[in-house]
Amino acid sequence: MPRSVNAVASRARRKKILKLTKGYFGRRKNVWTVAKNTWEKGQQFAYRDRKRKKGHFRALWIQRINAAARLEGISYSKLMGLLAKEDIRINRKVLADLAMNHPDAFKAVVKKATKA
Repeated sequence: MPRSVNAVASRARRKKILKLTKGYFGRRKNVWTVAKNTWEKGQQFAYRDRKRKKGHFRALWIQRINAAARLEGISYSKLMGLLAKEDIRINRKVLADLAMNHPDAFKAVVKKATKA
């Protein structure tokens, strides 16, 4: 009795991956093993970088807060310490937005923190 290999499902699985690699350069788009390896590696990078993205944004917010704080004559480190001491709970994302788009509000926050 011949062995059944279900070629329909195998071909469909391969076509699915090859469809996902459309637009890749060279053999990465049309040679099964190369395309599969490239696509899998891309999925690994996507997963890893979704985590890294959060760190990159945090670093950006810190840079923006530091730049704005130094215009007010205080370092980022001192500002964050004073905010914690005064129990002013504003996260870095909001603080960076204030620093970039609402400098007067940022100045008010700095003034409130340094008043102590």
